[in-house]
Amino acid sequence: MKKLITLLFLTSSVFVSSPKTPEIIIQQDSLETEHFFEQKEKTHNLDNVFNKRLKALNRKSPMDLRYNEKVKPFIINYIGANKKLISKMKGLSPFYFNLFEEMLDKYNLPLELKYLPIVESALNPRAKSKSGAAGLWQFMYLTGKEYNLNVTSYIDERQDPIKSTEAACLYLSKLYEMFGDWNLVLAAYNGGPGYIQRKITATEKHDFWELQEHLRKETRNYIPTFIAVNYAMNYAEKHEIETIFPEINLSNIDTIVLKKQVDYKALKEVLCVNDETFQYLNPSYKKAVYPEGGIIRIPLDKATDFLLNEEANYNFIEMVASKEILIDEERIIYNVKKGDYLGKIAQENKIRVFQIREWNNLKSSKLDIGDKLVLFVKKDNYQKRIITGSQEYIIKKGDTLWGITQKLEGVSISDLKELNKLDDNNLTPGKKILIPTT
Repeated sequence: MKKLITLLFLTSSVFVSSPKTPEIIIQQDSLETEHFFEQKEKTHNLDNVFNKRLKALNRKSPMDLRYNEKVKPFIINYIGANKKLISKMKGLSPFYFNLFEEMLDKYNLPLELKYLPIVESALNPRAKSKSGAAGLWQFMYLTGKEYNLNVTSYIDERQDPIKSTEAACLYLSKLYEMFGDWNLVLAAYNGGPGYIQRKITATEKHDFWELQEHLRKETRNYIPTFIAVNYAMNYAEKHEIETIFPEINLSNIDTIVLKKQVDYKALKEVLCVNDETFQYLNPSYKKAVYPEGGIIRIPLDKATDFLLNEEANYNFIEMVASKEILIDEERIIYNVKKGDYLGKIAQENKIRVFQIREWNNLKSSKLDIGDKLVLFVKKDNYQKRIITGSQEYIIKKGDTLWGITQKLEGVSISDLKELNKLDDNNLTPGKKILIPTT
């Protein structure tokens, strides 16, 4: 009896000290329940929206663009956390999609495949993967070679938008002949036809959604990603995703065929095209040298100007090649010092040994102290070398900038003025200036 009374006392004391506890608990439970149903309703509404819109796309396509729970997180990603990518893709698509659609139509392939390069490379023709795949369509070296995409010291045609798109159409056509199902075609494009065929044989499953759990992660997610990109690109405005247009002008593009091998700096000079535009339009070129017969894509007005002044342009290019005209270079006379050798001189001036040989008609590597070598060095490199190798000089009465430069091999008046931040050629006796020691 005493125990019972004690228990009742303890129990009642709890409620006396906290008379509102049950109400708080009920209120919290109510809020959590309300939040749960709100989230469930929101999710249900999203499911309905995604399902309805993908059904609309599916009716217009021979591909399987069905909606399910496995596709859902990828759609949410592209219209949410990763929507900036879609913004950029919307801006780039006018330049690429006309090319893709024209080629897909030529090979009687579904036009929805134009979204595949977004999955593969984010529409970056210079994209390269860790495994060695390259270009908009991410061709491996051997697969590219099989579809006539040449890779040489100068070019990588896997990065050529036109040639790689045609190769991709041929490859996709071949995969469809093998599998007869577009989801399996996409899976094979990602994982390789041999890999997919082995999985089909092992599991006896011919439907991608049944086969999915047996595939490696990247291939398992490839089709849901492709469907999600289709959705996001078609319904970007519905989700208030803005279009971010590239700074590069991609309209009115034309081509020219080079009649001679051309160094990029000379070509850039005659075309008056900035680096970003030129490199974006010509992603297949690997080096700053463009071979004879090379096809260059440039804005239409620049192509017209080049062709109207073609003879003069090629004369200019030849003069640059022969060093009669210098672009971003300085011609200097280098005095060979004790301990000098060609490799050391080349390294100090950021040039190549073979170039020193060529510029000076050297038949051997032997150098004598006091020999004078003609070098063509980058202006920036030359200025840095002058600044790091300089000493103070006290101006004497009668000194002129011209007179000082005559005692310094390969140093010009403008070099001295830049090194000392001089606004004019006037010199004050007793004043200190820096002069190069090289």
